[in-house]
Amino acid sequence: MELQSLATTLEASLDPSQNKQAETVLLQEQKKPRFSLLLLSIVASDTYGSTARLASALYFKNFIRRNWTDENGIHKLPQQEVVSIKQELIGLMINVPANIQYQLGDAVGVIADSDFWRRWDTLVDDLVSRLTPDNARINNGVLQVAHSIFKRWRPLYRSDELFTEVNHVLGKFGDTFVQLLGNTDQIIERNREDRSALSQYFSTMNLLMKLLYDLSVQDLPPIFEDNMQSLTSLLHKYLIYDNPLLQSDGDSESGPLEFVKSGIFEVLVLYAQKYEDAFGPFVEQFVGSSWNLLTTTSLEPKNDILVSKALQFLTSVTRLSQHAQAFNNEDTMSQVIERVVLPNLSLRDSDMEMFEDEPIEFIRQDLEGSDSDTRRRAATDFLQQLLAQFQKLVTDIVLRYINHYLSEYSRNPSANWKSKDTAVYLFSSIAAKGAVTTSQGVKSVNELVNIIDFFQANVAADLVSDSDVESILKVDAIKYLYMFRSQITRDQWRDAFPLVVKHLGSPDYVVYTYAAIALERVLALTDHSKQSVIDPADVTPLSAQLLEHLFQLIERNPQPPKLQENEFLMRCVMRVLIVIRDGVVPITDIVLAKFTKITQIISSNPANPRFYYYHFEALGAFIRFAAPLQPEKLENGLYPVFLSILENDVQEFIPYVFQLFAALLEANPSGSLTAYYTSLAQPILNPQLWSSRGNIPALVRLLSSLLTRGAAQIAENKQLEPILGIFQTLITNKANEIYGFELLESIMANFAPSTIEPYFATILQLLFTRLQNSKTEAFSSRFVRFYHFISSRIESGLGADWFINHANQVQEGLYVQLYLTIILPDTQTLARPLDRKIAVISLCKTLTDSVAFAEKYKKGWGYTCETLLKLLENPPTIASTDDTIADQDVDDMSFGVGFTQLQTIKRPGRDFWPGVRDIKSWVGQELQSSNAKTSGKIKRFAEERLVQSPQALQVLSMYMSR
Repeated sequence: MELQSLATTLEASLDPSQNKQAETVLLQEQKKPRFSLLLLSIVASDTYGSTARLASALYFKNFIRRNWTDENGIHKLPQQEVVSIKQELIGLMINVPANIQYQLGDAVGVIADSDFWRRWDTLVDDLVSRLTPDNARINNGVLQVAHSIFKRWRPLYRSDELFTEVNHVLGKFGDTFVQLLGNTDQIIERNREDRSALSQYFSTMNLLMKLLYDLSVQDLPPIFEDNMQSLTSLLHKYLIYDNPLLQSDGDSESGPLEFVKSGIFEVLVLYAQKYEDAFGPFVEQFVGSSWNLLTTTSLEPKNDILVSKALQFLTSVTRLSQHAQAFNNEDTMSQVIERVVLPNLSLRDSDMEMFEDEPIEFIRQDLEGSDSDTRRRAATDFLQQLLAQFQKLVTDIVLRYINHYLSEYSRNPSANWKSKDTAVYLFSSIAAKGAVTTSQGVKSVNELVNIIDFFQANVAADLVSDSDVESILKVDAIKYLYMFRSQITRDQWRDAFPLVVKHLGSPDYVVYTYAAIALERVLALTDHSKQSVIDPADVTPLSAQLLEHLFQLIERNPQPPKLQENEFLMRCVMRVLIVIRDGVVPITDIVLAKFTKITQIISSNPANPRFYYYHFEALGAFIRFAAPLQPEKLENGLYPVFLSILENDVQEFIPYVFQLFAALLEANPSGSLTAYYTSLAQPILNPQLWSSRGNIPALVRLLSSLLTRGAAQIAENKQLEPILGIFQTLITNKANEIYGFELLESIMANFAPSTIEPYFATILQLLFTRLQNSKTEAFSSRFVRFYHFISSRIESGLGADWFINHANQVQEGLYVQLYLTIILPDTQTLARPLDRKIAVISLCKTLTDSVAFAEKYKKGWGYTCETLLKLLENPPTIASTDDTIADQDVDDMSFGVGFTQLQTIKRPGRDFWPGVRDIKSWVGQELQSSNAKTSGKIKRFAEERLVQSPQALQVLSMYMSR
C-alpha cells in the first residue's frame, strides 16, 4: 500500500463510521515487512494532515505494544527493523507536535521496558548529545523522551537490577541534568519580558521537575544530595515566582506557572516523605511559602491542582512530629483551619456548575477513593492528618465551626444551605479515622464525636423530607450513610434502607446516582459474622420494581455513549442480582429483555470500560442464578446478541462473551450440545482468535465446557486434532502454559483413552521437550499435577501404568528418570489443596493398583510410599464450596489490557474426587481394602520395600490398622 493510501486508512480508523473496515485493512497491512517504519514515515511528514499523523502515531504505539517482544523478551520484529526504529524514534519525537509526542513517548516506554538499558545502552548518550544550551523546542523533546523512560521507575520495588539501571542513567545524565536546570533558570531570568520565550522555557522547567521526581523516586542521587542547598534554593525560587506574562487567560485552565509549582510540590512531598535527613533543614521555608500560597491563591478552578499539591505537601510535613508541633496551639490551629482548610472545603460556584452541567464528573471527583486532585479531597486529608496528631485540639476547634455553620443555616435555610453542606462535610472529615475502605466505608471513628446523634439531629431530616430540600443536602445525607455504613446497626439500617431506595426516584442525576451507590454498597455490607446487614429476604420482594427502575435510569438516554455513562447504576443492578440470587427467576423475561437491548446498544460503540465491565458482571450473575432452571430460555435469548458481537469483532467484549457462553454451558452440564453450540465450536478453533492474549483464558474455559457437554460430537466432527493443535501452541508459550494444561486435562477427562491414545505419545514428547529445554517452576508444577491427574484415573482407563507405557514409548527408561527427578520431588512442593489431594490419591492408587510398581519398580514403590506419607503429614483440606462472589475493585483493573475475569461466574477449582472429604481415612480404607483383596500383598510389599525406612513402615502400618 502506498503511504498516501495508508495515511487515509489510518485517518479512517479514528472515524466510528469507518473504523471497522479500516482496522481490517490495517490488520493485513501490519503483516508486511517494515510496516512500523511506514507508520513513522507518515508521522514525520508534514505532507499528511495532523489527524493522519496522530492516527499513525496511535497505531504505531499500539503496534509496538503488541509486537515488540514475545513473553520471553525476544524481539518479534526483524532485528534490522528494531535497530531502525530505535535510530529514528528519538529524533522524530523531538520534532513532532506535543500531542504526537505523547503517543510516541508511550511507545518509547514500551520499548524501554524491554530493552533499556542493556539492549539500548546508547540511548542516554544519544539523549545527552541532543540537548542544547538554549533551544527550548529541542530540549523539551529530549526531556519528554527521557521522562517517558524514567517515569517507569515510579511504581517499581527496589531491586539490584533497578538500581543498576538508575545508576547507569545518573552516571551519564546527572551532571547534564543539573547543568540544564541552572541554564534554564538563567534563560528564564533573561527573558522575563518575553511571553513566548517564557512559555517555552517554563515548559522546559516543568519537564525538569518531572525528571527530578523520576531520578529521585527510588533513592536520593548523590549529585542532588551534594547540591541540596542550591537545589532547594531553585525550587523555592520558582515556588514563589510570579510573572503576569505567565498568567493563564481563563479561570478554568491551569497555565505553565501552575504546572511548574505543582511539579515542585510533588518533589517536595517525595523528599519530605523519604529524605528527611537531607531535606529536613530546608522544610521550614517551604512550609511558610506554602502557607502564603494557600492564603493568597484564588478559588478559581485553574488553581485546583496547585492548591491540592500544596495541601498534600503540608499533609506530608504534618506526618513528621517535629514539624507538626508548629501547629500545636489553639491560635495557630484556628488560623490554619479558618484560612486554609475551610476555604478549600466549601462549595464554590464552579462546583455547583459541575453538579448541574457535568453531574457524572462531579460524582467521580466527590466520591471517596477518587484519584482526582480536588481541593476538598486534599483539604480533608490535611485536616485528618492534623486530627491524627492533635485529636482533641482539632476536634474542639472544628466543632465550633460546625456549630457556627449550622446556626447560619438555621437562620435562613433557603439562603444558607451551603453552610449546612460545609458543616456536614466538616463533621464527616473529623468523625472518620483512617482510610475509607471500599467494602466497609469508615471502619474507625473519632471517639470524641457521635455520628448517630449528629445524623439524627442534623442530617436525617434531609433524607426523610419530601419538601423543597436542596439537592446537594440530599446528596450529603445519602453520602453520610454511605461513608459510615459499617457504623450503623442492622436495626438502624432497617429504617434507613427504604429512604435510600426512595431517592432512586429523584429527578436529580446526582441524587439518584448517589442513592444507587449507597444502595449497592450497603447490599454488599456484612457484619463480623459475615451475615448480610440487609436481609436478602427483604430485598427480593422489591427486586422487580427496583431493577425495572434502575434499567429505566440507565436507558434514559439511549445513545450509546450516554447510555453507558453511569457505571454506578449498572453496578447497582449487578449487586441486586447477586443479592436476590434465584429470586430473579420469576422476572427472567423482563431482565433478559433489558440485558439484550443494552448489550446491543453498547456493542455498537463501547465507550466506558467500567460500565460494560459491570454490565457483563451483572449478566454473569443473571446467568449464574437463572440459567440452571431455564437454560434454553437464556441460551435462545442471549445467543443472537453474543454471536453478533463475535461476528462484528467487538474486541472489547469478546473475552466477556466467551466467559458468558461457558457459564451458559456449565449451567446445564447434563444437556447435549445444541445446534447453537455445535455451530460455535468451529469458529472458536480459528487461530486468529487465539492470537489475542486476552481471549485465551476465556476460550480455554469455553472449549473445556464444550468438551464436557459434547466430546462425542466434537470427535465425530473431527475437531479433536485442531484442539490438540491449540494445546500445542499454548504449551510452548510460557505466558499461556497454564491454560495449555487446563485444556489438556479437559481433553483427558472427556475423551475415552482409546480416542486419545494415537496422540498421547506426541503430547508427552511436547511436554518432555519443554521440561528439558525451558522448564519453569510453574510448568513443572502443572506437569506434576497432570501426571497425578492421569495416574489417579484408573477407573477411567488411565492410571500410572498407562502413563508409564506411553512415556517409555517416547524413550525407553525415560519414566524412571522423570519420576525420580521431577515427579516425586516436585510433588512435595505442590501448594494448592486440590493439587495435593489429587497427588495423594494418585500415589495411593500407584501403591495399590500399579502392576509396574508391584513387579518392576520395587524401590520406586518404597519411594512412592514415603512421598505419600510426607504429604499426609500436612493433609490437604478442601474448603467447603464458598458461594460468595468476590468484590473486584475496578480501580485496580487495567481494562483493555489482557484478560478481565468476571467474578460472578468465576469457576472454582474442579475437584475430581468430591466424595473424598477426609483424605487420611480414605487412604487407610484404600490400603486396607487392597490388602484384603490381594491376600496381604500391600503389607508384604511394605515390609520388604521399607526396610530402610522403619519409621515409614510404622506410620503405614498405623494407616492400615485404622
